[in-house]
Amino acid sequence: MRLHRVRRSMVAAAGVTCMAAALLTGCGSDGGSTEGGVTKLTFAASTLGDPGRGPLLTKWLEEFNKSQNKIQVSPAAVPYPTFGQTVLTQMGSGKGPDLIRFDMPEFESAADAGLIAPLDDLVDVSKYDLIKQPDQFMVHDGQRHGIIFEASNYAMFYNADLIKKPPTTYEEFVKTAKSLTKGDTYGLAFRQTEAEEAGVWQDIFNYVYGFGGAWSDGQKLTINSPANLKGLQAFKDLYDAKVIPRGTDAATFRRMFAEGKVGMELNNGGYVTATRGQNADLNFNVAPIPFPVRKQGAILAPIVINEASPAKEAAATFIKWTLEPENQVKLQEILGASSVATVTKRSPEQLKETPFLTVFDDLTETSLPQIVQGFEAQTPDIRKIVVQNVIAALQGTVDLKTALDRAQQQATQQVG
Repeated sequence: MRLHRVRRSMVAAAGVTCMAAALLTGCGSDGGSTEGGVTKLTFAASTLGDPGRGPLLTKWLEEFNKSQNKIQVSPAAVPYPTFGQTVLTQMGSGKGPDLIRFDMPEFESAADAGLIAPLDDLVDVSKYDLIKQPDQFMVHDGQRHGIIFEASNYAMFYNADLIKKPPTTYEEFVKTAKSLTKGDTYGLAFRQTEAEEAGVWQDIFNYVYGFGGAWSDGQKLTINSPANLKGLQAFKDLYDAKVIPRGTDAATFRRMFAEGKVGMELNNGGYVTATRGQNADLNFNVAPIPFPVRKQGAILAPIVINEASPAKEAAATFIKWTLEPENQVKLQEILGASSVATVTKRSPEQLKETPFLTVFDDLTETSLPQIVQGFEAQTPDIRKIVVQNVIAALQGTVDLKTALDRAQQQATQQVG
C-alpha cells in the first residue's frame, strides 16, 4: 500500500525550507521551460560537486548538449549532506529539477510518494543490456521509477606506502589502525557527527552487515539484534580507540587521506576518481572490507524524472542518450571504479592504470543498497533515529545496547 504522508510532510515543509532549496533551482523553478524552440532541463546530482568527478560530469553533459538541437541540460550541484532534503522538498511542492540523481533512501521515499514519473512508457529498457542485480531495485509494484546512474560497491582503501600488506580480518584491521595512529596521522577515518547523518548511515551499514546483522528481516525491524550490536560495538571500539580524527567531516578526512595523513577508509568505488583528483601521486590500493561476513553496502544511485516536470519526453531523451553504449563507457570512466546501468567491458588501459577495478567488480553479488528491506520508503526516518542513537552512544551519553533498544522502539513507533 502506498504511503501518502511523505508527500504531505514534504508539502508542509516546502515553505519553510524554500531558502535551502533555492540553492538548487529556486522555489518556482522554470525547469522544463522552452525558449526559442529549445527545451531547457535541469539535472541535479550531488556528484556534480565532487572535486574530481564534478568537472568531468559537467563536460559529459556538454557532450549531450552538443548532440541536440532542441534540448539542453544544465547541471546543478547541491552539497551531499543536504541534497536529499533539498530536492525532496522542492519535488513535494511541485517544483524542482527535471532530472535527479538520487541515493536509494531518497529514491524510495520519492517513488513511494508519487514524486517520480514512471519510466515504462518513456524508456524501452529492453533495448539495453542492463545489469540485473542492481537494476532489480529500480522497479516498484511493477513500475519502473529509475535507471541506474551509478552502482558503487564499498571496499577498503589503504595507503600502500603506510600499509604493505592489507588486513584480512577485523582484528588485523584494528591492529593496523592503532599502529598507524601517531602525531597528526590516523589509522582510519569515518563519519561520526549528526551533521553528516546520511554519511554516518553509509559507514555503519558496513559494520552491521559485515558482522552478520541486518536492519530488518523484511517484515519487522531488527535494529537491536545481537548481530547488529556486535557490528556497531566494533564501530564504537574504533571510535573509542581514537584511531580516527574525531569531529572532522568527510571532506576534511578525505583530504587527509589524499595527503597521506589517514591510513585506511571504507568507501565506494567513486572515491577512486575523487582521490586522484586531490592527489594524483598518492600510492593507494583497494581490498575487500576485512569483516567476518562478505556483505557490504553499495551506492545505488538512480537517475529519475521529476513527476512535476513539464518536459518528461525531453528528459527521457537524455536518459536514452545516457544508456547508449558509448556514453555508458564514458560515464563509467568518469565515475571511476563504479558500474553503470549496462554491462560494459573495462579497457586494457583502464585495468593497467587501475588493476584493483576488479576488486570492486567482484563485490557486486554481495553488495546491498543502503535501505531497510521491507521499509524502503521509510529508510530516511529510520536512518535518522538510528544515527542519533548511535552517535549518542559514541559520545558516551548512553551505552550502546540501550541506544539500540531505544532506536528499535522509536523506529517501530515511527513506521507503525
